[in-house]
Amino acid sequence: MRVLLLTLIVGALAAPALAQTPSPRPMPQPAADPADPFIWLEDPDSPRALAWAKAENARSLGLLESDPRYQGLHEQALKIAQATDRIPVPAFRAGLIYNFWQDPTHVQGLWRRTSLQSYQTPDPAWQTVLDLDALSKAEGKTWVWKGANCLEPDQAHCLISLSNGGEDAVEVREFDLPAARFAPAGFHLPHSKQDAAWLDADTLAVARDWGPGTMTESGYAYVVKLVKRGQPLDAAREVFRGTAKDVAVQPTSVYDPQTGQRAVLILRGVSFFESEIYVLTPSGAVKLPLPLKSTVVGLNGGQLLFTLQQDWTPQGGKTIGQGSLVAVDFAELQRGGTSSAVALMTPGPRESIEEVSPAKDRIVVAAYDNVKGRALVFRRGADGGWSRRTLPLPDKAAIGIVDTDDRSDNAFLSVESFLDPPTVYLVDTASGAMKPVKSLPPRFDASKDVVEQFEATSADGTKVPYFVVRPRDLKLDGNNPTLLYAYGGFQVSMLPTYSSTVGKLWLERGGVYVLANIRGGGEFGPAWHEAGLKTHRQRIYDDFAAVAKDLIARRITSPRRLGIEGGSNGGLLMGVEFEQHPELWNAVVIQVPLLDMIRFTKIGAGASWVGEYGSPDVPAERAFLEKISPYQNLKAGVHYPEPLFETSTKDDRVGPGHARKMAAKMQAMGLPFLYYENMEGGHAASANLRETAHRIALEMTYLTRKLMD
Repeated sequence: MRVLLLTLIVGALAAPALAQTPSPRPMPQPAADPADPFIWLEDPDSPRALAWAKAENARSLGLLESDPRYQGLHEQALKIAQATDRIPVPAFRAGLIYNFWQDPTHVQGLWRRTSLQSYQTPDPAWQTVLDLDALSKAEGKTWVWKGANCLEPDQAHCLISLSNGGEDAVEVREFDLPAARFAPAGFHLPHSKQDAAWLDADTLAVARDWGPGTMTESGYAYVVKLVKRGQPLDAAREVFRGTAKDVAVQPTSVYDPQTGQRAVLILRGVSFFESEIYVLTPSGAVKLPLPLKSTVVGLNGGQLLFTLQQDWTPQGGKTIGQGSLVAVDFAELQRGGTSSAVALMTPGPRESIEEVSPAKDRIVVAAYDNVKGRALVFRRGADGGWSRRTLPLPDKAAIGIVDTDDRSDNAFLSVESFLDPPTVYLVDTASGAMKPVKSLPPRFDASKDVVEQFEATSADGTKVPYFVVRPRDLKLDGNNPTLLYAYGGFQVSMLPTYSSTVGKLWLERGGVYVLANIRGGGEFGPAWHEAGLKTHRQRIYDDFAAVAKDLIARRITSPRRLGIEGGSNGGLLMGVEFEQHPELWNAVVIQVPLLDMIRFTKIGAGASWVGEYGSPDVPAERAFLEKISPYQNLKAGVHYPEPLFETSTKDDRVGPGHARKMAAKMQAMGLPFLYYENMEGGHAASANLRETAHRIALEMTYLTRKLMD
């Protein structure tokens, strides 16, 4: 559940460069509040709020786009974003390779397919399956691809999720994959925040907005119904009901390629990090005896696989430590037993399991040791024991699982680093044989750069690692333009990945890039995350400040040349650091942020995140939030750096209200700021490659003006 729910907060903002239909029910209008004169800006679509946002856009874009360097930065960003020699990210489906692709001609994108053999050639023979540009034009929408869910094992029936403009709410339509068309008599789920799982070819388990009394306080469904082919939605039969206090209830399916078993699980998120897990049976939903803090990753050979975010003791066994990958007999689990549970891997204190994906007969794991990746393969033998092998991929890099095949033991893995572009390897997990099949051409000259890893000491003595990407001949004189990025929340790891735009638009121009692995993330497993939860969150902010101070002490940079950037939860981080240490930076990019931590539960999907931040309704937690909330702690007369706020009108996750209100309050205090609100884009702040390039060019122009001039 934790991985599925992470999509409720973590957007598509990549480090550091990084998705509209109105809601079927009108958003409640914020009541007038003398203590909050800018509360009216929380309504995303009110004419008054939109007029304010457009006026601020005109002012800020007029300044940034008129900078003589903007046009060149934009041309480079657009060239990188729309380059046709990008890696077409592969996905195994129905014996073929599928890919979703955008370029200058296909702005909204193509869903397309080819054979595995053809994919490995320099110029694969792609067949278009769905053209979103043509669909958007025909229907007068701006359709944004949100994925496909296909019925195993044939994968002929698929549910396509489409967002109008990029918001989280989607329309779901059934697609006939072999015929490459929407199914004439297929399922159709109108616009809603919703999840659907295949029970069989004629039945879906669906959680969506069924009307009053079916959505949580966080804005997600808590009622699951069975929808039969050809039946109207109001004829659906209820099979599970959570409560309005839950974060969300989500149906999902697991499929065992070895046995052919398919099961529908219902994940009841009682908090963001705690879930009850049920299996749907003909007689109803049966609760499984799994720990609340666990994440199901698949079903393989009769074994249900999950990761632990807490210590857990199965029946009659020894305690298994948090962060472990665990297998348990699924049949026994459905009977209420857990004695067969075994840990496949328990990471050490500086290790973590980042990704797990089953292939047909094996389990592929991407793990990290001090933020350096490696790939492991596990297999269950005839005696029930598990073997483990490390794949000989390059070390000191980010290792990602692109996809695994449930019809074979093939897998696609990616390898990249700050200075080495991604390479996709086709791996035979049975033999260990592998070969590179696609590589991104270098987007910048990395020959003059080096990567170093340092540690800063936080306020409580904790050692906090961070990476520095810098010119090889850097002078340690404190005069180097430096961009520091971090996230610090939701157990999301910041990994040493390749950023074409950072390299071309920042490193090549003499800048230094820093990635901080502060607490709140998942770099060292659940404990690293839990150290910064709720009222302990100041540790995260202290970690970030400690990295900045360490950079200054090493004379890599200075406050005059140091800028910071972060999005979503990282946008909250930026807001806090902007206020707590205005003396440490000269530029602050605050992307799709949370900033009003007293009202965050009433904006967007904020109520779902009390497990991370605490609740304003709990006195002790409110007292802490009052101390750190950027919106509440803004003060007139303080010499803050001039920030750049970025948000989206169509962000139905965090909402544009946070950035709007903070900027308006600064405006009223006479404090300088820049502001950009994309009228589409969703929580990613960009709905297509053109919008992405525009946003990146604005950021780089701002950073150039503040740190390089």
